[in-house]
Amino acid sequence: MGFSCGIVGLPNVGKSTLFNALLQSAKAQSANYPFCTIEPNVGVVEVPDQRLYHIAQKERSKKITPTFIEFWDIAGLVRNASKGEGLGNQFLANIREVDAIVQVLRCFEDPDVVHVEGEVDPIRDAQIIDLELIAKDLETVERRLEKVQKMARLVDKKVKEELEHLEKIKAVLDRMEPLRRHKEELGEETIEYAKKTLFLLSIKPIMYVANVGEKDLPEGNEWSEKVKAYAEQESAPVVVMCAKLEADLIGLESQEKLELLKAYGLEEPGLNKLIREGYRLLGLITFFTAGEKETRAWTIKKGTKAPQAAGKVHSDMERGFIAAEVINYEEYKNLPSLSKAKELGLVRLEGKDYVVQDGDIMYFRFNV
Repeated sequence: MGFSCGIVGLPNVGKSTLFNALLQSAKAQSANYPFCTIEPNVGVVEVPDQRLYHIAQKERSKKITPTFIEFWDIAGLVRNASKGEGLGNQFLANIREVDAIVQVLRCFEDPDVVHVEGEVDPIRDAQIIDLELIAKDLETVERRLEKVQKMARLVDKKVKEELEHLEKIKAVLDRMEPLRRHKEELGEETIEYAKKTLFLLSIKPIMYVANVGEKDLPEGNEWSEKVKAYAEQESAPVVVMCAKLEADLIGLESQEKLELLKAYGLEEPGLNKLIREGYRLLGLITFFTAGEKETRAWTIKKGTKAPQAAGKVHSDMERGFIAAEVINYEEYKNLPSLSKAKELGLVRLEGKDYVVQDGDIMYFRFNV
């Protein structure tokens, strides 16, 4: 699995409609009443990457295997969810399971679709969700802090370090600000502690979907501009899209989809934008393995070295790693094949310290 994103938002902002569009199916129920989604719908979709198919065509591969992304359609949140209002506890527990948060913000008027807060205001909606995540994190931190303070009487280096982490985290949360906006202040070790020991919610990376009406495509509207300004505070990506239009694409043939998108001034479906921004948000890249049997895409973290990338293919490859034959897609795309690239001396031999780049086509030499 590449990574997982939880689609969150207040009730009736278009979460399930967006989820249906992403999956190109009607798997997630969508209806005009709060808490339509109770159990999270989970779907796996292919990461669209034309490079994969271009490579497979050149290498005449019998099989093509893309990489995938998992989306969770999580129940709508309301004020005081951290205190158990609505489906709050379940909502917050589900968020713990995902790598990143996709927050859908309603940026359209529709008298036929009720808004749980009474009127459209995407910034207020974003702040409600942030405050609930912060409140839950505070509860977690204070509970742990109470235990650690009791242990702090012992002369123990690990206890002292944990106490320092907790105090730094609490100082941010006490200001009612999400942890993800204060990574420099917290430092790398405290961030890792917040993520992997406490599983805090407001540390998770976030992106925003400004869900506009069809008439406001492709640029968006006044509300989506406010969302962009709000997101700039933490350099969070924003995708302006119309979930209803995306759902209307379900079942259409490729050419029909392109024509409908073009009619609204769009060049591609919203899924493609979400995937790209999701990759950027989580620092992910794609490398490829290619041959006559199979061309396959693999997702790794940016900064991954060649042996660890080999380990994604098979653990034996990492254990017995010798070297990697590498050519980047940008060098390869205008060549007839990998064989020709080798013939021209364009395929490099890289060792254990090589940092894999997005678009690398790799063959691993190993011995076990």
